[in-house]
Amino acid sequence: MTKEKIINQVSSKYQQIVPYLDEKTKRIWCAVEAQSMNRGGVSFVSQSTGLSRTTIYQGIQELNSPLPGKGDVKTNQRLRKIGGGRKRLIGKYPVLLKDLEILLEPYVRGDPESPLLWTCKSTYNLARELQNKGYKVSQRTMCDLLADMGYSLQSNRKSKEGGEHPDRNGQFEYIYQKVKFFQQQNLPVISVDTKKKEAIGEYKNTGKEYRPKGEPEQVKGHDFIDKKAGKVSPYGIYDQTRNIGFVNVGIDHDTAEFAVESIRRWWIEMGSLIYKNALQLLINADCGGSNGYRNKLWKVALQELANQTGLTIHVSHFPPGTSKWNKIEHRMFCHITNNWRGKPLTSREVVVNLIANTTTRKGLKINATLDENTYEKGKKITDDELSKLNIYQFGFHGEWNYKIKPNE
Repeated sequence: MTKEKIINQVSSKYQQIVPYLDEKTKRIWCAVEAQSMNRGGVSFVSQSTGLSRTTIYQGIQELNSPLPGKGDVKTNQRLRKIGGGRKRLIGKYPVLLKDLEILLEPYVRGDPESPLLWTCKSTYNLARELQNKGYKVSQRTMCDLLADMGYSLQSNRKSKEGGEHPDRNGQFEYIYQKVKFFQQQNLPVISVDTKKKEAIGEYKNTGKEYRPKGEPEQVKGHDFIDKKAGKVSPYGIYDQTRNIGFVNVGIDHDTAEFAVESIRRWWIEMGSLIYKNALQLLINADCGGSNGYRNKLWKVALQELANQTGLTIHVSHFPPGTSKWNKIEHRMFCHITNNWRGKPLTSREVVVNLIANTTTRKGLKINATLDENTYEKGKKITDDELSKLNIYQFGFHGEWNYKIKPNE
């Protein structure tokens, strides 16, 4: 019998009997199962039940003990000695959580008070730094504490995607401080990006949804693009403070003009109504694509938007190779994808409606509109147009961090 089958078999038995077991009988049952196997029984049972190897070995020791101990259930009905069990670290160290937050604060990014909710410090490093402060904590304890505090920890593999710029962490800290300042002043902070293009038609969409048995929705056998229906490019704007979004579904090229038009529509339909007295706007964007920092048309179009709205537009780009850290990816786009899983995107209206009806338990709401304008691809910007930019580059990586003020 393979390892997987053994684990599944033990797990199935354990799930059936565990409601009838107390703390001691759990480890005794697991000890009996482990001893009934050959070599590796303790490990198999531990993986099947979730009990630690130490607990199972304790059960084996109790099975092999000739006489019951003082704390045995047969003598005084207690499952453990008075005061037994692991002590809560928070009770032992009253300021533990405060010190942990101090370690996390510069790197935290994601809730209404922080730009992202992931931390680029591993649980091992956090435990080591707390140990240096005199706390007796383990890496496993860090996982439990972070979960209790509402944080999710991004693995090292994920955080090192793409090329790593030497000032990557410095740029994240800069963005964090700027976002925090804008939010404290009740000024709008948005994350922007283009979701991947979607083909319109009766094509298979990944994922599953409930339907009567034997009646799956029929779609085309091949994904040849319908030239008449074409594709759509959903450009998203996510309000980091209010947890609300806006998606402009374009039917033409994904250009900088399309990106800025999407931001303009968001401001007219949502932003200006929420932030009535705002004179400044902060945009967090990737470093490439239609809203890239090297895109001249992006800046020219932003200048036009600043002139039209009277807003001073601040822009902070994420460093190269870190597009997955853009908050819109894991706070809005992922929920849109989940909402239309298993549904063929048969028309542009279907796309708009599915996006607009995307919600989450945490209160995410999204407005969506269809943009039927055409946008010229490869548009050239003249030196005269660039000379009219009222742009100021900040001291730290001015190519990534700049503001565009309205022309007088």
